[in-house]
Amino acid sequence: MKMFNFILTVLGVSFLISSSAWSATATAILKGTAPDSKITGTVTLTEEKGGLTVVAKVLNVPPGVHGFHVHAIGSCADMGKAAGGHFNPDKSPHGLYPMDGPMKAMAGDMGNITVGADGTGDFSVFMPVLTLNDGKYAVNGLSIILHEKKDDFSQPAGNAGGRIACGIIETVKKLATTPAVK
Repeated sequence: MKMFNFILTVLGVSFLISSSAWSATATAILKGTAPDSKITGTVTLTEEKGGLTVVAKVLNVPPGVHGFHVHAIGSCADMGKAAGGHFNPDKSPHGLYPMDGPMKAMAGDMGNITVGADGTGDFSVFMPVLTLNDGKYAVNGLSIILHEKKDDFSQPAGNAGGRIACGIIETVKKLATTPAVK
């Protein structure tokens, strides 16, 4: 009987190890682009079936509506200008990617974030097809830009004005385990 329990324990551990999977999450820590800026924020990107869920919290931002985009280069130098244009692997026009999709909007066009009178704002969106590390829709290592004005979805890039905050998307891998079946 002791040998049978030992085998089940070993099998249970084997099941735990074999049923483990890596889930990918990335974070971008936003900082104001001006030297004296107090703007901060955190953006979390979680890879799910069919795309990425993007959740952000910003602080000390001027009240109003601000364009919020993934940009093509992972650099915040030169007050965010080094981040290049919006992430656009399909050479699509500007739009609202979650609604318009990859052929009718740039893959980095997340939309707008609304900031309250207290300088805080929350944002959440599902970005279909995007991934963190695989293929032409991978965003790991790119940047996220918070713009000074509202994205009006006009061409070529939405008239959102200057870049007031920037952060680099950095992947963190974590082990997701499945409990053993008893």
